[in-house]
Amino acid sequence: MSPVTLNPVTSNRLSGTWMTWRCLPRGERLRVGGCAGYLVLLLLLFALPLTRLMLYAARSNFHSYIVVVPFISGYLLYMNRSRSSAAYRTSIAGTITMAAIAIAPLAARISWERDLSVNDGFSLMALAFVSFVAVGGFLFFGSKWMAAMAFPVMFLIFTVPLPDTATKWLEEALALASAEAAALFFSVSGTPVLQQGTLFVLPGIVLRVAEECSGIHSTWVLFITSLLASHLFLRTRWRRIVLVAFVIPLGILRNGFRILVIGLLCVHIGPQMIDSSIHHRGGPLFFVLSLIPLLLLLLWLRRQEMRLKPRT
Repeated sequence: MSPVTLNPVTSNRLSGTWMTWRCLPRGERLRVGGCAGYLVLLLLLFALPLTRLMLYAARSNFHSYIVVVPFISGYLLYMNRSRSSAAYRTSIAGTITMAAIAIAPLAARISWERDLSVNDGFSLMALAFVSFVAVGGFLFFGSKWMAAMAFPVMFLIFTVPLPDTATKWLEEALALASAEAAALFFSVSGTPVLQQGTLFVLPGIVLRVAEECSGIHSTWVLFITSLLASHLFLRTRWRRIVLVAFVIPLGILRNGFRILVIGLLCVHIGPQMIDSSIHHRGGPLFFVLSLIPLLLLLLWLRRQEMRLKPRT
């Protein structure tokens, strides 16, 4: 059997991580080890419901993004591990507050179990789990560390499925807004159309923008993507807000454009195009198209940041 050799980059990373660990005071090493043990215990206690959540998310048309959220959050924590130079110190107030927040959804889930949908049950369970993770952060590392690691820890909130009420409200709002955007596009294209709310009467076909056609999945994923991109590539708060806020009109215009394309295909090719793949499976294509203006805005904002001279 030949010996296993590590490439220089991997070796340097492992060496650096090990040296960082060895340089920590004994008390801080005990806290890191205690937090690791706490998280392992927490994962064991929530193993069954978390497994069910991941299986549910993998089969869902809307919540499939949940599967990758813990890996992104873990990567961000690892990349930002050296950001906080403050000594670890338990935050009693933060620990108690997050513990109360964690217990509340568990109590609600037990009390309302018979009246909850499967999705809402997972929402309460996941909210409790994420809150208990935050409890560990405040308990072992303290409020200063949690402030430095706020984004990676808070990003875990996206493992919580949106409740049914919130999902329905967003679907209705996006469907109405997308219909208005589509009406504008039809008007610009010169296509004869009669609009009544989410109903479009076109030559040879009548289209209705149903809630399942609201584009909620791609818009929500676009929102999460913009949050992640703003955190990684932008430094000023107002530019981050601009990038994230841009997602709202972008998602509406993207879905309105998709309705326009489907409508024009039905008018100029035939009504059978309503059952075409661009209608039923064209979501990823239009999602990728919507990434282009988002990326261009991100590049422009980043370039503006880089042009700013550092203050002396």
